[in-house]
Amino acid sequence: MQKFFTEAFDGVLITDFWAAYDSVEAADRQKCLPHLLRELEKVDQRNESGEWRAFGKKLRRLLRDGIRLRKRPDFAPKRYQRRIDPLNRRVGELAGEEHVDGDARRLTKRLRRYGEYIFTFLDYPFVAADNNFGERQIRPAVILRKNSQSNRSDRGAATQAVLMSVYRTLKLRGLNPTETLADALRTHVMTGRLPALPA
Repeated sequence: MQKFFTEAFDGVLITDFWAAYDSVEAADRQKCLPHLLRELEKVDQRNESGEWRAFGKKLRRLLRDGIRLRKRPDFAPKRYQRRIDPLNRRVGELAGEEHVDGDARRLTKRLRRYGEYIFTFLDYPFVAADNNFGERQIRPAVILRKNSQSNRSDRGAATQAVLMSVYRTLKLRGLNPTETLADALRTHVMTGRLPALPA
């Protein structure tokens, strides 16, 4: 991660709870709520303790309350903020609980570590509560790797990562990746230099 992010990310980094993302310096963060909700469902399937059930119910209700609030754009800014503050307080209260149940203890620890990034999306109208967009962007590269029976070497994996990153970036900027790359190669042949990635 540190090799990829050579400078601070001046935006809101939306990720799951993988600890490697902590090494990225960002202006703000949002943790993916569907990842957390799916984990609650997964634990529900194997843990029937009363302590877990009570904790899981409270956390699930809290997350859904935040997601529902986002769907109410008709609130005036002050009223909207008055709704956000109690949600953040509830995160703090859940994070402060002590539990014997291992799953409740593990997720309480996660809330202590990442609680301030659970409802960041309520502070920014352009930020989602999930990292679905990012996952959709890497899906084509994952499918390509799977269909080609994986990469044959570390160098091949690195090359694919760079090419797919350039390709998806060009597509997101509304450019034809094939034409843009062909033009860049022609420029390189004629001048000996690669042009900058188009804005």
